[in-house]
Amino acid sequence: MADDDLEQQEPFPVETDERQPGDEEEQPDGVLEMGCFEKFHHLVSKWMLPEHLREKYLERANCFPPPIFIILISIAELAVFIYYAVWKPQKQWVTLDEGIWNSPLTYKPECRNEAWRFISYMFVHAGVQHILGNLLMQLVVGIALELVHKGFEVGMVYLSGVLAGSLASSIFDPLSALVGASGGVYALLGGYFMNAVVNFREMIPLLGVFRILFIVVSFVAHFGGIVAGMTVGYVFFSAYNEKLLKDPRFWICIVGYTIFVLFAVFFNIFLSPAP
Repeated sequence: MADDDLEQQEPFPVETDERQPGDEEEQPDGVLEMGCFEKFHHLVSKWMLPEHLREKYLERANCFPPPIFIILISIAELAVFIYYAVWKPQKQWVTLDEGIWNSPLTYKPECRNEAWRFISYMFVHAGVQHILGNLLMQLVVGIALELVHKGFEVGMVYLSGVLAGSLASSIFDPLSALVGASGGVYALLGGYFMNAVVNFREMIPLLGVFRILFIVVSFVAHFGGIVAGMTVGYVFFSAYNEKLLKDPRFWICIVGYTIFVLFAVFFNIFLSPAP
């Protein structure tokens, strides 16, 4: 009888976790399964693309090829700075002097017939603060842009800003020499800025006003690169996953940029007060 009574008793209540081992993987938000690279690409897409283009980017997001252009150009600029700071006699690193101003890379108005200087000046920097500031900005912005838009687009925008910077300087400040990659850096920022303004609510949900104000304030001293970025850069960076040759904005910017370059060449040959 005792055995029968034991069989008829209800078992002691035992608290159990009703979730099965695989339930966590079925959570709709998928946050727990997101790896470091996925999180990184999600962050990049939120900074660099409007919402309706993010899914397409995330479907094929990877680091191959890596952002090779912006990394190589940064290494080259750092190598040239170290060359002039260490191997050439300098009194200090903070502000380099005679070495860089006599460099065959520096843009100087009296040497403007040496056309490579309108581009090569980007490799030369005037001091530690100058080189670190440019490298920091172009790596932070450039790597993210290159992951989304790839090296060709970023390279074209960067170099168009470098050339526009020296040409604008030769027109508006014709007696001054020029060093630094700020024209290219601010071309990248200008392209991002215009894309962010056009897609303000989608690309900059938090602290967007402060980021835009920071870029605007920084624009004052880098007019040439900014204009190149806000025209050529905007077209490249806003046309994600589209064919540029079919975009009328692309041809308008190309024609405008070409007219600017031709005018600058004419000015430097016939009108410049520089020797």
